[in-house]
Amino acid sequence: MTETAALRTAPLRARAEIDLAALRANVRTLRALAPGAALMAVVKSDAYGHGAVPCARAAVEAGARWLGTATPEEALVLRAAGLDGVRIMCWLWTPGGPWREAIEADLDVSVSGMWALREVTEAARSAGAPARVQLKADTGLGRNGCQPGDDWAELVREALRAEADGLIRITGLWSHFACADEPGHPSIAAQLSRFREMVAYAEAQGVRPEVRHIANSPATLTLPESHFDLVRTGIATYGISPSPELGSPADFGLRPVMTLSASLALVKHVPGGHGVSYGHHYLTPGETTLGLVPLGYADGIPRHASGAGPVLVGGKWRTVAGRIAMDQFVVDLGGDEPEPGARAVLFGPGDRGEPTAEDWAQAAGTIAYEIVTRIGTRVPRVYRNAAT
Repeated sequence: MTETAALRTAPLRARAEIDLAALRANVRTLRALAPGAALMAVVKSDAYGHGAVPCARAAVEAGARWLGTATPEEALVLRAAGLDGVRIMCWLWTPGGPWREAIEADLDVSVSGMWALREVTEAARSAGAPARVQLKADTGLGRNGCQPGDDWAELVREALRAEADGLIRITGLWSHFACADEPGHPSIAAQLSRFREMVAYAEAQGVRPEVRHIANSPATLTLPESHFDLVRTGIATYGISPSPELGSPADFGLRPVMTLSASLALVKHVPGGHGVSYGHHYLTPGETTLGLVPLGYADGIPRHASGAGPVLVGGKWRTVAGRIAMDQFVVDLGGDEPEPGARAVLFGPGDRGEPTAEDWAQAAGTIAYEIVTRIGTRVPRVYRNAAT
């Protein structure tokens, strides 16, 4: 029996079930939305908490031609796991990063400024092989990326010089949206226009990129004019809408991949007026039963959802009673008496009556990205439908 199969059948405090069939279906749906572009499945932050290597493999099986990570260390883990027949790009670098290792692993690396170009060209000299470099333009997000104007002109000029010297290959030109999850926001058109201008300038100077890309998940779903040669799908890969205003996952033909559940650790009778959890912010309104869910903020359950987070127990929605603690929280079962070990489902796809990650995001005043990404390492990932 495989480790995953054993976990699926063994009693567990908690588990995050990852439906790889849903992930593959999501990738196919997203590819169909951008038929003229290749798809990059973004698997940064351990695939948004879902498990980078299994999710990367499933995405590639479904036709993703690229994988994306934030840090080079994340990308190197994918190569070490045997993901060799796919392009991998990483974009969050700091001085002294593992440039040579990235070159030797045949990664595409992002360069936003002259310091990074100098470091990667020096690493290429040391490695005796050219680096695959993508130049990132800041078209208005104001985060990473090279500023337009003189800074972009210098970066393009020096990158072309390094390419002529055989130290790098300029494989891409790219950028990132600030507000693609806000339909109609004026920055969207402004960034698209700026990106086209910066790409046109680079190409006029002699850059011949393999890919030009700016579309993230919301742009892939709603802005076909932004698709260019490649779309980068992060949260949508995992079946979560990047913004409720854009539509639900079902509206886009997507299915959430993660289901988080736990086994009730205790069920007990208490009288009315009984305080529950730290600070006694919840007092039982009458005689009732309480169920103890053995998950807390150390597992990634947001403390901000205290008194509001929804849980499905015994076919009924319950609400977190009182504060969420480090390792556990309580639900008021209203007199129902499930056995200890009964399943409490915090979130899942939602089509079996359970809450969704978006429901938890609303309860915590955050976004669904954070809900799934923060689920910690104490929660085993159990993979379903691993075989294609």
